[in-house]
Amino acid sequence: MKIGLKILMCLLFLISCSEEQVDETGTGTVKGRVVDARTYEPIENARISSSPTSSTVFSDKDGYFLIEKVPVGKYSFQAQKDGFIARFQPATVEKDLPSQIIFELEVSTANNKPPTIPVLTAPLNNATGQALALNLTWTATDQESDPLTYTVTVKNGTTDEVKTYADLKTTTLAISGLNYSTKYYWQVSVSDGINKPTNSVTNSFSTLAFPNPRYLYVKKIKNNNVIFTADEAGNELQMTSAEVNSYRPRKNLSINRIAYISTDGSVNQIFSMNPDGTDIRKITNFVPIAGFNMDHVNYCWSANGAQIIYPNFDKLYRINADGSGLIQLYKTPSGKFISECDWSQDGSQMVLKVNDVNGYNVEIYVISAAGDFLYQVLSGVTGAASGINISLDNSKIVYTYDVSGFENADYRRMDSRIFIYTVATNTAAELQSQKDNGFNDLDVKFSPNEAQVIFVNTSNDGLSAKNIQTANVGDNSTRTTLFQNASMPDWK
Repeated sequence: MKIGLKILMCLLFLISCSEEQVDETGTGTVKGRVVDARTYEPIENARISSSPTSSTVFSDKDGYFLIEKVPVGKYSFQAQKDGFIARFQPATVEKDLPSQIIFELEVSTANNKPPTIPVLTAPLNNATGQALALNLTWTATDQESDPLTYTVTVKNGTTDEVKTYADLKTTTLAISGLNYSTKYYWQVSVSDGINKPTNSVTNSFSTLAFPNPRYLYVKKIKNNNVIFTADEAGNELQMTSAEVNSYRPRKNLSINRIAYISTDGSVNQIFSMNPDGTDIRKITNFVPIAGFNMDHVNYCWSANGAQIIYPNFDKLYRINADGSGLIQLYKTPSGKFISECDWSQDGSQMVLKVNDVNGYNVEIYVISAAGDFLYQVLSGVTGAASGINISLDNSKIVYTYDVSGFENADYRRMDSRIFIYTVATNTAAELQSQKDNGFNDLDVKFSPNEAQVIFVNTSNDGLSAKNIQTANVGDNSTRTTLFQNASMPDWK
């Protein structure tokens, strides 16, 4: 009897314990949201399930979901939808308490297609005469309608400057501040944020021609000489790249081309180009332009643009503008180097400036087209001279000469002034133009109407900036500064 009573009491105790554990289990709720990991936009109809298994639900149009009556315990919940990578989130469900989960789903790239190659629609490829402010437009599509972003790259074909416009959301880009007479290259890259960006082809367009570019000169950029052109209002345009040393621009109106010297390997050669910097052609080749110091070496067009004369140490050469027909015209009898030359408008005379290997023992004289000596302009002096130019009627020659007579290894000048030689009287007179003491006038040329001269003015310290100035020929006038930090002027 006692044994039976004990068994009954044990059974009652076990039943009591079992009922208490079930009651402690209970349920809770799980709620949350499913969004796109890139944009945080809601994802509708994402399937949410758990392990261990509980109810399965789907997110609503706003990405929200609710799972009720989930037994308490630890779970791993999963959100999944076609086109996205399934995401797992751990959660602990407590009795009568809500648990919250946010699913940020990454787009699946397994079957996602990249955007189509962008098609550049405007300006048309190789379009010319484009405004300095315009719209670049293009088209691109995506098979999955993924949100697209664009990057536009625009390169200046003259300066090699590259501008990048990133994170664009529309298929148009307004650009401004473009340069005249410049070719630009542009490309569009499109990204869907999933695949690698897709690049368009590279198109080009050219802007409007520079209006009335009468001046040419050189500026220093990145330790290289760079050619610029400018109009009378002072608007300027860079014509050559700062990555290449290009200098001594000379324009010929008859053929509308600009010649210039440029470094070509270990030597210097003469090239020509269109006024907009395109169609670069090499003129000299086997016999390069050369002299005692290339900063002080010059050459000259024929009036009709068919030929160029240039020095190579003690020899003067003539070459056709297309690089053919090279001949030696003249050799200095004294072995002095020819540094500068000018060719008369009628083609009958050539002015030469010659000097020794150090740039001194200067002579300026005139020879015929056949190479015969005609008359002397300057000789028997100490100090440097530079910048020779003969007038339209061959009656005058303008040049600069350092009246201090100073000579040193750095070719420094102390008091270089402008002189005009008159052929009829065989005399040279200084141009009175109120030059400041301590400054030099260099590289002088007549203006197109010969009423003025254009030249370079700089301090005689050999370090200060160079400025291009003009002065009247016929009176004791003040000078005008046209361009600052510039040298080697040409005026057509």
